[in-house]
Formats: sequence, C-alpha cells, structure tokens
Amino acid sequence: MNNYMLTLNTTTPENGETLTVDLLNVKKASLILRAINHKLRQQILKLIDEQGRITVTEIYVKLRLEQSVASQHLAILRKAGFVKTERDGKFIYYTVNPERIEELNKFVESLLN
Repeated sequence: MNNYMLTLNTTTPENGETLTVDLLNVKKASLILRAINHKLRQQILKLIDEQGRITVTEIYVKLRLEQSVASQHLAILRKAGFVKTERDGKFIYYTVNPERIEELNKFVESLLN
C-alpha cells in the first residue's frame, strides 16, 4: 500500500468486501472545498458573477483590497476551477465557470444524501 491509499475491510453483512480510499484525491477534493469555503473568495465570486466579466483591478478596487490579496485569492479560485480567465490585449478578464459550480453542487448534494 502506498502512502496515498487507505484500505478498509468493510464489515457490512451485505458484502464484506475491501474498499480502497484514494487519499490523494480526498486531499485534492478538500482543497477545492476550502477554495469556496472562504468569505472573501465568496465575495469575489459573487462580484465576478454580477459583473459577468471583470479584471483583477476592478475586483480589488470594488472590494477595497490590496492588489496582491485579490490576486492570491483569484489564483486559488482559478486553481480550483471556479473561475476562468480570458486575455484581451493587456487585460485578463475573470468569469465564473458555471460548469464547475454545477459539479460542486452535485458533489455536495451527493454527500448530503
């Protein structure tokens, strides 16, 4: 067994089979959930959604943030797939990735059932 796998022997009467949990994927999933579970990143996502398309400069001015803070949080959202970028000349515009938000909604719903 490598460091990223956890093997469990289930004791349910129905199957008694062995289950393997990929801890690396669990860690990746937790980083994605943490990306969205932050008040400032939620505000940034809401602003991007309201504007449709927005630059980092517009984000930090409207939310009264330091440019570096806005950029760090946008990088986390981008890495988690919640925002997409599009270059237009010298500007980079951010948009919400609705497909990723929908994936998140389905995943969270499956955990709650």
